[in-house]
Amino acid sequence: MTIRYTVSERPDLAAYQTLWTAAWNMPGPEHLRRLDHSLTWVCAYEDSRLIGFVNVAWDGGVHAFLLDTTVHPEYQRRGLGRELVRRAAGESRQRGMHWLHVDFEPHLSDFYRGCGFRATDAGLMRLN
Repeated sequence: MTIRYTVSERPDLAAYQTLWTAAWNMPGPEHLRRLDHSLTWVCAYEDSRLIGFVNVAWDGGVHAFLLDTTVHPEYQRRGLGRELVRRAAGESRQRGMHWLHVDFEPHLSDFYRGCGFRATDAGLMRLN
């Protein structure tokens, strides 16, 4: 399996929606305009098939936020997610970020610890 990674190259919307639906079991976003406000994002492809994606948002300063780490179910548990996160962190560092934050559900804690994240206290307020 040869995987090709791209940084800040906008994926095809239909390919992104297909990946999102396969990985999250729900329809993907109707557009990718939110990427206009991102620091960067990383895509993974096998041939021309989009099989992984991670988005990095930021605060305009030195804090970046990992969002939507997504790997197609057929490719999970092969290190693809860790590589997406590694590349996103490296690119964020090169763009001057000092901190990379991520929120995740408890069942993903081993994955994110394996990527180098450590637990911190945080707060969350539901707005809807």
